[in-house]
Amino acid sequence: MNYLWGCSIWAAAALTLLLGAGAVPLPDSSGEEELVDDHSRNPLTRSPQLPDCESLAWLLHSRAAKLKDEMCEKFAVCDNSMEMLAQNNLHLPKITEEDGCLLSGFNEEKCLRRISSGLFTFQTYLEYVHETFISEKQKVQSICYGTKHLANTVRQMMKNPDAVITPDPPTQNTLFAKLKTDKKWIEKITIHLILRDFTSFMEKTVRAVRYLKNTRNLSV
Repeated sequence: MNYLWGCSIWAAAALTLLLGAGAVPLPDSSGEEELVDDHSRNPLTRSPQLPDCESLAWLLHSRAAKLKDEMCEKFAVCDNSMEMLAQNNLHLPKITEEDGCLLSGFNEEKCLRRISSGLFTFQTYLEYVHETFISEKQKVQSICYGTKHLANTVRQMMKNPDAVITPDPPTQNTLFAKLKTDKKWIEKITIHLILRDFTSFMEKTVRAVRYLKNTRNLSV
């Protein structure tokens, strides 16, 4: 059975939940915030553009961060919990210096490949959150859908999109089965760790896309 159908159904409802209404804060590298109008920069209704990717990436970051905070408030599963350290063996995608996404040694093609590959890999982990974080099922589903869209959009921006590594269905289903557990406390810790690392991944994605956008603007 393929467990990864949940990220693609009810797309219209997921889009509404993800984008919402009003302005979205986008922190720049100095820590200050700028406002981006969702209606004028709808990431899912225009051709792939860097401002759209930046906006969508931060929306995903914000939604995941809020869910992570809810885990801490409702279930006392927080970043500083000792159990977190003991259970952190999930091998979640990360953006490191070797991925070419940092300002020092920035490599556009390499960075875009890492971002897209990482987002595709996160799909299985997010589907696990979608299936287990029952009280926030719709919110997680919107993150699933937005993540899949962003992964495809970033891949389209590459010179060689075929270089992006995407997990095959058997690998995804095997990972999903390994994540499942009957122990509710372990389940909550796993959800929190996924949301925490996804939030970190999206924060670095926002910075990389913003840097690429500014670089392209200067070269025009």
